[in-house]
Amino acid sequence: MTQITIYHNPACGTSRNVLAMIRNSGEEPQVVEYLKTPPDRSTLVSLLTAMGVTARDVLRRKGTPYDELGLDDPKWTDDELIDLMLEHPVLINRPIVVTGLGTQLCRPSETVLDILPRPQQAAFTKEDGEVVIDEKGCRVV
Repeated sequence: MTQITIYHNPACGTSRNVLAMIRNSGEEPQVVEYLKTPPDRSTLVSLLTAMGVTARDVLRRKGTPYDELGLDDPKWTDDELIDLMLEHPVLINRPIVVTGLGTQLCRPSETVLDILPRPQQAAFTKEDGEVVIDEKGCRVV
């Protein structure tokens, strides 16, 4: 088994689908419920670096204080945005998955398939009824 970590919110359908696809590959990931156990600054910076994105690229707007804080304003530096994400973890978009093949914000959920080290073991249908993996374990396009 390889080590896979998912920064997960169990209340999020996309996050639940990604977790299920990881498990459908035969892996049991380390699940970090980041709203309960937020990453520290160095971990968050490492995740951003590994994904090759800026802090702004992983900001979540819906259901967060994004608008209230005025985060649309380009005045905010990456360091300031990271500080705000640490103060309000709900601002971190999810799920973020770390595997030996890469680190990815998995939106849409099937992008996790690009970084899983093992193939899907069975058919998989997302919670909304969309078929992602067929009965042969192959990705449906």
